[in-house]
This record gives sequence, structure tokens and C-alpha cells, in this order.
Amino acid sequence: MIKLDGPSHGPEAGGRPGHLVILLHGYGADGNDLIGLAPVLAPLMPDVVFHAPNAPYPCEGNPMGFQWFGISRLDPQAAAAGVRAAAPFVDAFLDEMLAKYGLDESKAALVGFSQGTMMALHVGLRRAKQLAGIVGFSGMLAAPEALGAEIKTRPPVLLLHGDSDEMLPHVLTERAAEVLRQNGVPVHVHIARGVGHGIDQTGLSQAASFLLDVFKLPLPQQRR
Repeated sequence: MIKLDGPSHGPEAGGRPGHLVILLHGYGADGNDLIGLAPVLAPLMPDVVFHAPNAPYPCEGNPMGFQWFGISRLDPQAAAAGVRAAAPFVDAFLDEMLAKYGLDESKAALVGFSQGTMMALHVGLRRAKQLAGIVGFSGMLAAPEALGAEIKTRPPVLLLHGDSDEMLPHVLTERAAEVLRQNGVPVHVHIARGVGHGIDQTGLSQAASFLLDVFKLPLPQQRR
């Protein structure tokens, strides 16, 4: 099996990390695309190490980027098959990083964007041990009909989406949240006005607050 690799950042405080965030990029991008979030988040959570692995396959639509699976249209069956095929890569990378830093799932979170959100939701809800949380930007839930039979843990989830997304309509996030709630997953949704297929400052701030909360870290203004 292909071993994932990609850029990392932190921990800001130096020394041994106390928490781990895995950033899963979207279709046609790479780890460098999402590791750019880390310098913004790291000062707020200085014991967190961030890793942004490149997806396992060269992108069919962008030879400079990578993909978790191939897409030609919003085909639910293709998305379901794609996440299932790519999930072992993410699970193996997460296992590797947890072992490397001597952490368990309660100290780890997955953050995805677009296709990376599909991966984060699929993997994160099927881990035997519960993650601290999952953040999904501009994505969707693949294979929603299978979740009830396959879900193993129910970490808190934050889903964010722009209402002007021209690639994946924000209704996909709202549908995902509905299925998650039906399966007992605590989920919060933020639909950003005027935001397209991307991450705005408000969304990033919400993600930061969510991660601080699930990691049980103090808010920055409480630090002395």
C-alpha cells in the first residue's frame, strides 16, 4: 500500500506534541494547500502538531495535484466506492502519527476540505476508538445510507460550507448533518453567506474554537 507523506507544522511550543490534527486536502490539491491553515491555528493551540498528507494518487484533472479518488461528476456510487478504497490510506497514516507521538484518538482530530471532508467523515466515524472531533469544510457525506450499519464512534462534528459554492452546493452539508444527527452524532453546521468553494476567516475561526473545545484546551485570552 502507498504510504502517505506530506508537510507538517508545529507544535508551536516545541517539544513533544500533546495533540494531533490531520488536514485532508481536496481534489486536485496537495498537502501544501491545507498546511497553510496551521500557522494561523498553531499559536492558539501551541501543543498541537499538524500534518497534511498528500492523497495517494496523481490527480486525473490536475497533473500537479493529487486525489483521494477519481471524480467525473457528483455520482453517489462513485463517491461511496472512492472513499472506501481510499480510507485504508488515511487510517494507516493516522495510526502511524498516533504511534509516532505516543497519542491516542482522544488527542486527535481530522480536518477536511471538499473531497478531504468526505474522507474525514468516512474514516472518523468508523474508527474503533473515538476521535476528539472532525471538521469538514465544503464537503458531503459519502454513502449516507450505509452509515447506520457501519458507524462505530460518534465524535463531535463541525460542518462548514459557503452558500455560494459553485462546485458542491451547500445543501450537501445540510443533508450530511441530518444523517449524522439521525445516527446520534453531535454536529454543528455553519453556512457562510457569500462564500464559494473555500474557507473564509469566519469559518477558520469557528474551526479553531471547535478544536480548542474538543481538545479541552484553554481559550487564548485565558492564557497567562
